[in-house]
Amino acid sequence: MIIYGLKNCDTCRKVMKALPEATLCDVRVDGVPETVLEAALEQFGDALVNTRSTTWRGLDEEQRKKAPLALLKEHPTLMKRPLIAVDKYLFLSWSSEIEGKVKALL
Repeated sequence: MIIYGLKNCDTCRKVMKALPEATLCDVRVDGVPETVLEAALEQFGDALVNTRSTTWRGLDEEQRKKAPLALLKEHPTLMKRPLIAVDKYLFLSWSSEIEGKVKALL
């Protein structure tokens, strides 16, 4: 199980505490593999891009018009967090519902 997020993100810390067997992949340091990004975009669509983030607010209009995959490759911190990969399943964000689904797969 891999958690794609940021090591200093409060939500990602909660996930790591709830799922201690998971591995945290810091997207700022390691990025996200293109295959994972493509699968996540296919499953979650535009919801994968966090348009409320500081990174998004720092982009100009021209940059915001880029395709989501290109944006996320250039600015991995734009990804809504956490993205949780368990085998072939992907989960976006964190809630008690998602926690239950993830733990059911373990």
